Amino acid sequence: MSHTPAHPVPPASAPGTAASSRADRVADAALALLAQRGMRGLTHRAVDEAAGLPQGSTSNVARTRQALLELAVRRLAEREARVLALHELPDPHTGGLDSVVEALALATHRALTRNRDLTVARYELALEATRRPELRAHFDAAGARFREQLTALLTALGSTAVERHVLSLVAWADGLMYSCVAGTYHARVPDPAEVRAGLRELLAGMTGAGRPVA
Repeated sequence: MSHTPAHPVPPASAPGTAASSRADRVADAALALLAQRGMRGLTHRAVDEAAGLPQGSTSNVARTRQALLELAVRRLAEREARVLALHELPDPHTGGLDSVVEALALATHRALTRNRDLTVARYELALEATRRPELRAHFDAAGARFREQLTALLTALGSTAVERHVLSLVAWADGLMYSCVAGTYHARVPDPAEVRAGLRELLAGMTGAGRPVA
Protein backbone atom coordinates (compact mmCIF):
# COMPACT_ATOMS: atom_id res chain seq x y z
CA MET A 1 0.00 0.00 0.00
CA SER A 2 1.36 3.45 -0.81
CA HIS A 3 1.61 6.12 1.86
CA THR A 4 1.32 9.84 1.37
CA PRO A 5 3.57 11.93 3.60
CA ALA A 6 1.98 13.17 6.81
CA HIS A 7 1.88 16.93 7.20
CA PRO A 8 2.75 19.32 8.55
CA VAL A 9 5.98 18.07 10.17
CA PRO A 10 7.64 20.90 12.14
CA PRO A 11 11.14 21.88 11.03
CA ALA A 12 14.13 20.21 12.62
CA SER A 13 16.08 21.79 15.45
CA ALA A 14 18.92 24.21 14.92
CA PRO A 15 22.20 22.98 13.43
CA GLY A 16 24.63 21.48 15.90
CA THR A 17 22.10 19.10 17.41
CA ALA A 18 21.87 16.59 14.58
CA ALA A 19 21.06 13.57 16.75
CA SER A 20 18.36 15.32 18.75
CA SER A 21 16.89 17.02 15.68
CA ARG A 22 16.66 13.67 13.89
CA ALA A 23 14.83 12.20 16.88
CA ASP A 24 12.51 15.23 17.00
CA ARG A 25 11.80 14.90 13.30
CA VAL A 26 10.93 11.24 13.72
CA ALA A 27 8.74 11.98 16.76
CA ASP A 28 6.94 14.83 15.00
CA ALA A 29 6.22 12.62 12.00
CA ALA A 30 4.95 9.88 14.35
CA LEU A 31 2.57 12.35 16.02
CA ALA A 32 1.31 13.57 12.65
CA LEU A 33 0.67 9.98 11.55
CA LEU A 34 -1.19 9.19 14.77
CA ALA A 35 -3.49 12.15 14.18
CA GLN A 36 -4.10 11.31 10.51
CA ARG A 37 -4.16 7.49 10.45
CA GLY A 38 -4.45 6.36 14.05
CA MET A 39 -2.37 3.76 15.83
CA ARG A 40 -2.65 1.27 12.96
CA GLY A 41 -1.00 3.72 10.58
CA LEU A 42 2.07 4.15 12.79
CA THR A 43 4.89 2.04 11.38
CA HIS A 44 8.62 2.65 11.10
CA ARG A 45 8.38 2.71 7.32
CA ALA A 46 5.48 5.18 7.38
CA VAL A 47 7.40 7.47 9.74
CA ASP A 48 10.44 7.40 7.42
CA GLU A 49 8.23 8.44 4.50
CA ALA A 50 6.29 11.07 6.46
CA ALA A 51 9.49 12.65 7.77
CA GLY A 52 11.19 12.52 4.37
CA LEU A 53 14.02 10.38 5.74
CA PRO A 54 15.87 7.44 4.16
CA GLN A 55 14.38 4.03 4.84
CA GLY A 56 15.65 2.66 8.15
CA SER A 57 16.16 6.08 9.76
CA THR A 58 13.34 5.63 12.25
CA SER A 59 14.68 2.23 13.30
CA ASN A 60 18.03 3.84 14.02
CA VAL A 61 16.34 6.30 16.39
CA ALA A 62 13.74 3.96 17.93
CA ARG A 63 14.36 0.31 17.17
CA THR A 64 11.12 -1.14 18.54
CA ARG A 65 7.50 0.00 18.39
CA GLN A 66 7.56 0.56 22.15
CA ALA A 67 10.60 2.83 21.79
CA LEU A 68 8.85 4.76 19.00
CA LEU A 69 5.75 5.26 21.14
CA GLU A 70 7.84 6.43 24.10
CA LEU A 71 9.64 8.88 21.82
CA ALA A 72 6.28 10.20 20.62
CA VAL A 73 5.03 10.63 24.21
CA ARG A 74 8.13 12.60 25.20
CA ARG A 75 7.83 14.83 22.14
CA LEU A 76 4.11 15.28 22.77
CA ALA A 77 4.87 16.54 26.29
CA GLU A 78 7.45 19.01 24.93
CA ARG A 79 5.13 20.39 22.29
CA GLU A 80 2.07 20.58 24.55
CA ALA A 81 4.17 22.43 27.12
CA ARG A 82 4.83 25.07 24.46
CA VAL A 83 1.15 25.20 23.51
CA LEU A 84 -0.08 25.55 27.09
CA ALA A 85 2.89 27.66 28.23
CA LEU A 86 2.01 27.18 31.90
CA HIS A 87 5.45 28.46 32.89
CA GLU A 88 4.54 31.81 31.29
CA LEU A 89 1.27 32.29 33.17
CA PRO A 90 0.92 35.63 34.97
CA ASP A 91 1.58 35.72 38.70
CA PRO A 92 -1.81 35.29 40.42
CA HIS A 93 -0.57 37.44 43.31
CA THR A 94 -0.27 40.46 41.02
CA GLY A 95 -2.63 39.77 38.12
CA GLY A 96 -5.39 38.06 40.05
CA LEU A 97 -7.94 35.60 38.72
CA ASP A 98 -8.78 37.44 35.50
CA SER A 99 -5.20 37.41 34.22
CA VAL A 100 -4.90 33.67 34.84
CA VAL A 101 -8.26 32.99 33.19
CA GLU A 102 -7.22 34.98 30.11
CA ALA A 103 -3.93 33.10 29.75
CA LEU A 104 -5.47 29.66 30.29
CA ALA A 105 -8.32 30.40 27.88
CA LEU A 106 -5.89 31.38 25.11
CA ALA A 107 -3.80 28.25 25.73
CA THR A 108 -6.89 26.02 25.65
CA HIS A 109 -8.13 27.66 22.47
CA ARG A 110 -4.73 27.07 20.81
CA ALA A 111 -5.05 23.37 21.62
CA LEU A 112 -8.51 23.32 20.02
CA THR A 113 -7.53 25.13 16.82
CA ARG A 114 -3.93 25.47 15.62
CA ASN A 115 -2.85 22.35 17.53
CA ARG A 116 -5.90 20.19 16.94
CA ASP A 117 -3.88 17.33 15.41
CA LEU A 118 -1.57 17.28 18.42
CA THR A 119 -4.60 16.85 20.66
CA VAL A 120 -5.87 13.95 18.53
CA ALA A 121 -2.43 12.30 18.74
CA ARG A 122 -2.58 12.59 22.53
CA TYR A 123 -5.87 10.68 22.60
CA GLU A 124 -4.37 7.93 20.45
CA LEU A 125 -1.39 7.61 22.79
CA ALA A 126 -3.53 7.78 25.93
CA LEU A 127 -5.69 4.88 24.74
CA GLU A 128 -2.64 2.85 23.73
CA ALA A 129 -1.16 3.49 27.18
CA THR A 130 -4.13 1.69 28.76
CA ARG A 131 -2.86 -1.49 27.08
CA ARG A 132 0.90 -0.95 27.54
CA PRO A 133 2.05 -0.56 31.17
CA GLU A 134 5.51 0.62 30.08
CA LEU A 135 3.98 3.38 27.96
CA ARG A 136 1.56 4.24 30.77
CA ALA A 137 4.51 5.09 33.01
CA HIS A 138 5.92 7.53 30.45
CA PHE A 139 2.51 9.06 29.76
CA ASP A 140 1.75 9.53 33.47
CA ALA A 141 5.16 11.08 34.15
CA ALA A 142 4.54 13.69 31.47
CA GLY A 143 1.09 14.45 32.88
CA ALA A 144 2.44 14.79 36.41
CA ARG A 145 4.50 17.82 35.40
CA PHE A 146 1.36 19.63 34.22
CA ARG A 147 -0.48 18.74 37.43
CA GLU A 148 2.37 20.11 39.53
CA GLN A 149 2.17 23.43 37.71
CA LEU A 150 -1.60 23.58 38.10
CA THR A 151 -1.29 22.72 41.80
CA ALA A 152 1.01 25.69 42.34
CA LEU A 153 -1.32 27.93 40.33
CA LEU A 154 -4.49 26.99 42.21
CA THR A 155 -2.70 27.24 45.55
CA ALA A 156 -1.69 30.80 44.67
CA LEU A 157 -5.27 31.58 43.66
CA GLY A 158 -6.49 30.55 47.12
CA SER A 159 -7.85 27.03 46.61
CA THR A 160 -8.49 25.24 49.89
CA ALA A 161 -8.95 21.83 48.23
CA VAL A 162 -6.12 21.87 45.74
CA GLU A 163 -5.96 18.20 44.79
CA ARG A 164 -9.69 18.03 44.08
CA HIS A 165 -9.67 21.34 42.23
CA VAL A 166 -6.74 20.31 40.01
CA LEU A 167 -8.69 17.18 39.06
CA SER A 168 -11.76 19.29 38.27
CA LEU A 169 -9.77 21.75 36.15
CA VAL A 170 -8.01 18.97 34.20
CA ALA A 171 -11.30 17.12 33.72
CA TRP A 172 -12.99 20.31 32.47
CA ALA A 173 -10.21 21.06 29.99
CA ASP A 174 -9.93 17.45 28.80
CA GLY A 175 -13.69 17.18 28.44
CA LEU A 176 -13.90 20.39 26.43
CA MET A 177 -11.07 19.37 24.13
CA TYR A 178 -12.39 15.86 23.58
CA SER A 179 -15.93 17.11 22.88
CA CYS A 180 -14.72 19.71 20.38
CA VAL A 181 -12.02 17.62 18.69
CA ALA A 182 -13.46 14.10 18.62
CA GLY A 183 -16.86 14.22 20.29
CA THR A 184 -20.32 15.55 19.54
CA TYR A 185 -19.13 19.18 19.32
CA HIS A 186 -16.38 18.45 16.78
CA ALA A 187 -18.02 20.73 14.22
CA ARG A 188 -18.20 23.69 16.58
CA VAL A 189 -15.11 25.03 18.31
CA PRO A 190 -15.94 27.60 21.00
CA ASP A 191 -14.38 31.01 20.53
CA PRO A 192 -11.88 32.40 23.08
CA ALA A 193 -14.61 34.39 24.84
CA GLU A 194 -16.65 31.23 25.46
CA VAL A 195 -13.63 29.34 26.75
CA ARG A 196 -12.78 32.32 28.97
CA ALA A 197 -16.30 32.42 30.41
CA GLY A 198 -16.30 28.70 31.20
CA LEU A 199 -12.91 28.87 32.87
CA ARG A 200 -13.84 31.89 34.92
CA GLU A 201 -17.00 30.22 36.19
CA LEU A 202 -15.00 27.15 37.20
CA LEU A 203 -12.05 28.92 38.80
CA ALA A 204 -14.16 31.56 40.54
CA GLY A 205 -16.20 28.81 42.18
CA MET A 206 -13.02 27.09 43.36
CA THR A 207 -11.26 30.17 44.66
CA GLY A 208 -13.99 32.42 46.02
CA ALA A 209 -15.12 34.40 42.96
CA GLY A 210 -11.91 36.33 42.46
CA ARG A 211 -11.34 37.55 46.01
CA PRO A 212 -7.93 39.22 46.51
CA VAL A 213 -5.05 36.76 46.66
CA ALA A 214 -3.10 36.87 49.93
